[in-house]
Amino acid sequence: MTKHADPNLGALVRARRAGRSLPAALYTGAEAFEADCATFFERQWTLVAVEADVPSADGTFVVDFARASVVLARGDDGALRGFHNVCRHRGARLRDAGKATGRRITCPYHHWTYGLDGALIRAPHMGTDFDASCHGLRPVHLRTVGGLVFVSLADGPPADFADLEAAMGPRLAPYGLARAKIAHESVIVEEGNWKLTMENNRECYHCAGSHPELGKTFLPQDFGYDPDELSPAKRAVADGHLALFARKTRAWEEAGWPSAPIEHLVGHDTNFRTERLMMGEGGVARSATMDGKPACRVPLGDVGDADVGDLHFWTHHSWHHLMADHAVVTMAHPISPERTRVRTVWLVNAKAREGVDYDRENLVRVWTATNSQDAALVARAQAGVRTPGYSPGPYSRFTERHLDDFATWYVDRLLAAGH
Repeated sequence: MTKHADPNLGALVRARRAGRSLPAALYTGAEAFEADCATFFERQWTLVAVEADVPSADGTFVVDFARASVVLARGDDGALRGFHNVCRHRGARLRDAGKATGRRITCPYHHWTYGLDGALIRAPHMGTDFDASCHGLRPVHLRTVGGLVFVSLADGPPADFADLEAAMGPRLAPYGLARAKIAHESVIVEEGNWKLTMENNRECYHCAGSHPELGKTFLPQDFGYDPDELSPAKRAVADGHLALFARKTRAWEEAGWPSAPIEHLVGHDTNFRTERLMMGEGGVARSATMDGKPACRVPLGDVGDADVGDLHFWTHHSWHHLMADHAVVTMAHPISPERTRVRTVWLVNAKAREGVDYDRENLVRVWTATNSQDAALVARAQAGVRTPGYSPGPYSRFTERHLDDFATWYVDRLLAAGH
């Protein structure tokens, strides 16, 4: 297939028309990919893990994302720290992606050895006058919010991440994700640009025709609908759902469960939005399962038997669903202009027992199927934007407003970065 040439990035960014998808080379080009890595995955706060990935002070978790690789380690003091996954000797990569145990990090090349606090504790053949204190691992900025681990590689990360912390700290706290355990995880490499992955996730225009499993408890109309397309009877049903949703939101808020939508998008460095949604017709479902019943008998954190719906939370490259019985955390990390690694983690109460309190297949069925279906859709979208026939198309003002906001934010941040 013919690939689009990579015209000047600044011209591409300024060519984007409001209400339409992005120019093709922003989804396919090497120059755009480099700019995305620098702007959105090195300077911005990037979700890289959950605290359960490093539960104790004798292990590490290495995450590769965009052009970077970071080691997460929990020291003897219990603090979680992040470091560039690069030896301070001659720059070799210290560890491969994934989890490892041990109280030392040793470079396989020349065996320089570091503690889990990043300090260099052994450097063979460097002489007695060598100052090891000047050659510890380079730290990265790290913050945890409700059990989610974010890093920034910038010297001065975006300060408005404090807005995300203020909004999401209280919303996430009752679920106790920092004390939860990983019941299952999966990694899919999607054959598409990370922005197509996120565009696909931020709309439910496609849900009714593509996600039969998700549709058991997830209602596309929560993301908008065109009232002129509905018959009077269907319009009455949709309006009734919205009225019930409004009453549920008020009840949640009054009961101390923050639920109203928060949008921190265009005009900000840190991109996030959140709201609590009902599950299933009439809000009767309690979990993302085929029958809407809880997948785990032991509630998360301090939720207990409360009807808390599905707390949604999005960042510029991740999405999350928190229910009374389990949470689904998903993060998308670019690999190349046309490939994206999507990691999904299912979290349950640490006391829950597999085979007794939850059945793993039942727990993961809905989102395993949904992720696979989405990967196929993203690959199809990438195949289209790669061809000469592509031109930016219009977003629906009813069901794709969040995509328009995302594309506008994306362009705004690239312009602010000098492109």
